[in-house]
Amino acid sequence: MGDNLDNFVQQLQDQIFEETKKDFGEKVYKRWREPLYMGVIDEPDGHAKVKGKCGDSIEIFLKFENNRITQASFLTDGCGPSVVCGSYAAEMAIGKDPDELVEITGKIILEKLGGLPEENEHCAFLAAESLQQALNDYMINQAS
Repeated sequence: MGDNLDNFVQQLQDQIFEETKKDFGEKVYKRWREPLYMGVIDEPDGHAKVKGKCGDSIEIFLKFENNRITQASFLTDGCGPSVVCGSYAAEMAIGKDPDELVEITGKIILEKLGGLPEENEHCAFLAAESLQQALNDYMINQAS
C-alpha cells in the first residue's frame, strides 16, 4: 500500500508543478521553487514590512555601503507569487543607489518576471512598496 500511496502523491505533485509552470511560466516557477535572497540581514540599514490587502506581507532588508545597496533580502508569509516578487525585488535592488531604487516599481517587477496572472499582479506591487518603504527607512536613518 505504501508504494501505491507514494506513487499517487508523486503523480499529484508532478501534476501541480506542471500546472504551475503552465499558469505562471518557467521563470516564475523556477524562482518559486528556489527563491534567491530569502532571509534576514542582521542590522540592516533599511527595513520595512508591508502587509497587502490580500493579507500577505513582504519584509525587505537592505544593507548599504557608499550609498549603494550591497545586500538585499526578503521574507514573506505569502503565496508563491509573493515569494517570487520579493525575491526579484531584492535581486533588482542590489548595486543600486537610492535614486535608482526609486525606479523599481510593481510594473517593472512584473516586466522582469514576464508577467503574472491578473489575480497575482498585486504581489509585484506589494514587493515594490516594501522595497520603497525600506529605502524610506534608510533615508530617515541617514538624516538622523
